[in-house]
Amino acid sequence: MKGPANNRILMLLENQTYPRDFRVRREATALTAAGYRVSVICPAGPGQPFRETLNGVRLYRYSQPPSGNGFLGYLWEYGYAMGATFVLSLVVFFREGFDVVHAHNPPDTFVFIAAFYKLLGKRFVFDHHDLSPEMYQARFPGGGSLVVHNALVLLEKLTCCLADRVIATNESYKKIEMERDHVPETRITVVRNGIELHDLRPVEPDGTLHPKGKTIIGYIGVMGFQDGVDYLLRALGHLVRGLGRTDCFCILVGGGDAFPYLKSLTEQLEISEYVLFTGMVNHSEVARYLGAADICVAPEPSAPYNDRSTAVKLMEYMTLAKPIVAFDLTEHRFTAQGAAAYAKPNDEREFARTIAELMDDPARRKEMGLLGRRRVETELAWQYSIPKLLEVYRTVLPAPAGSRQALPHGGETENQTRRPPLARTASCQSGDPR
Repeated sequence: MKGPANNRILMLLENQTYPRDFRVRREATALTAAGYRVSVICPAGPGQPFRETLNGVRLYRYSQPPSGNGFLGYLWEYGYAMGATFVLSLVVFFREGFDVVHAHNPPDTFVFIAAFYKLLGKRFVFDHHDLSPEMYQARFPGGGSLVVHNALVLLEKLTCCLADRVIATNESYKKIEMERDHVPETRITVVRNGIELHDLRPVEPDGTLHPKGKTIIGYIGVMGFQDGVDYLLRALGHLVRGLGRTDCFCILVGGGDAFPYLKSLTEQLEISEYVLFTGMVNHSEVARYLGAADICVAPEPSAPYNDRSTAVKLMEYMTLAKPIVAFDLTEHRFTAQGAAAYAKPNDEREFARTIAELMDDPARRKEMGLLGRRRVETELAWQYSIPKLLEVYRTVLPAPAGSRQALPHGGETENQTRRPPLARTASCQSGDPR
């Protein structure tokens, strides 16, 4: 049976499963708690049913195609996903109805589904997770094809043009939307990614992961070609061979397209005895591995995509009160502030020297870790983003009937604003990358 009009939201998700995509899960859960009726269409993970309800969120899933490799592979993957998503959107339309299409990119091809429903009077919210043109350039050698890049820019512009409201993950994305996509500032709301504090807590270090006399360096996240793990490995090579710091050990958690290359590079650099690749792990294991780390690293190199994107891994490190070494990128510095020590962008030797300095200064490490934890608790936790999300929907839809949390005139209840506020193992690099 269809729900009451003006409180029904259909979310579209392609590049992750639900609830594994933490941003989508948090948004859907927050909107449901505020009285909206939320349905999500997404790919099915192993063992997931094609239809279920989780914490009030209605899920419609489709079987995943094989991941695309190369241009034709990506065309097949996205073409299949768009077809399956559209068919399921019709099912939701006739079964429950919806008033808003809320599309999470990538891909930006969701705009064609949204355009169809706009013809039927539905509204469209674009949740801008990734700068697709810049991400494409970062993933392919030499920046890929200019034709494809320009097509992605055109899709982004079309999406922003048709959206009734655009959600940006940070101020850098907002600037792109205003300057490249010509979106009026009044139609953009920044809803930052945030950490749920109850979901990631500091734990006692696991002695089995902490070789005696070693300083543990920790990394968690996607290992794609744009994520800079190769920069980290070369920095480790200089740390061990150039600076003679054999008292270190690096744990790398995650996986991705570059994983085989990174394993090979580790052997070429002759640092295999100093590195542990865990591969993908369950989210419940994240705190255990990071808990063993004395220093955490964010080695994303300076590039148009990385410079503008917020790395979720930084907030995960900060939540666990870990000091960070990172390249000095705009959004890295905004997020971590004094919780990180910054190296000149793309300078692997300086990255190694910065790690060595922190290895020798445990008092500074402790101070940085506490500063980072405090910043998450007081500014960056997800609970501080919820009011911004609800603000978007107050401009798109009336407040749900009987809602206690979506209050008029911008007010939120104490329960919502103080709701206990983590992280996509291996990220999303998106305005939300790990």
